[in-house]
Amino acid sequence: MVNIGFIGLGIMGKPMAGHLMQRGHTLFLHTRSGVTEDLVAIGGIACVTPKEVAQQADIIITMLPDTPDVEAVLFGQNGVAEGLNLPSEQRKIVIDMSSISPLKTQQFAARINELNHDYVDAPVSGGDVGAQNASLTIMVGASAEIFVKVKPILELMGQSVTLIGENGAGQICKVANQIVVSLAIEGVAEALLFASKAGADPKKVQQALMGGFAASKALEVHGGRMIDRRFEPGFKIDLMQKDLAIAVTSASALGVSLPNTAATHALHTACMAHGGAKWDNSAIVRALEILSNYEIQKHSE
Repeated sequence: MVNIGFIGLGIMGKPMAGHLMQRGHTLFLHTRSGVTEDLVAIGGIACVTPKEVAQQADIIITMLPDTPDVEAVLFGQNGVAEGLNLPSEQRKIVIDMSSISPLKTQQFAARINELNHDYVDAPVSGGDVGAQNASLTIMVGASAEIFVKVKPILELMGQSVTLIGENGAGQICKVANQIVVSLAIEGVAEALLFASKAGADPKKVQQALMGGFAASKALEVHGGRMIDRRFEPGFKIDLMQKDLAIAVTSASALGVSLPNTAATHALHTACMAHGGAKWDNSAIVRALEILSNYEIQKHSE
């Protein structure tokens, strides 16, 4: 068994940490809002600072909202780097499972390497359901040697664990994932809004499309949420807006044109302007409904 540190115990991080404890690992836990009693009850050890987590653990996992959050936890006062900088014969591993900037990830990795420790970027896809069911897709940026060491730990939280390349490659893959997912959800929103406004039952349209080439998880899960008006998160609008901002900014730096990604990012920003930062990302349909002055109508069964 391994001593593991886990920093960030939100919608995703809490169940992920739980899976590791259920498989017998000792977990040293830290989160801004305080470690909950249920995690302590099953063996989690609450730590006051990220520095304390890094001192106690052999592998330190972070699961945080955004790039500045990761930077603060790693390199801020009482951060992970301070804990790693203390005398130690053991080379430790930092695994960041957040979705953040690929460029910053490479910089973070270099700084951790300078402390004679190793770094892995391992962002995930699958949302809160995937975190709860340990069925996440995990995209890894690391050396082949370190990947072999961390894969058994990652497999306790995910069904699919793939080494993409060196540090930063996992985050590049996650940006690509978010482009596909967000555009798929936006396409479902346009289709169901059109169908409903034209007079068809959107539920029956969804059922029919699930039998053909248009079938997808986005249509099944997010389409259902749009029809039923269930916008509690899941994966929040503000987090997808953040991920798409990374995509648009990175594409600009590369000289790559992503016009539909940019438009979908703008729709997420519009949702946030209307108070929807914490809505589920299926609520992108609400931005389209505002533009159309029409809401999807759920027909009687």
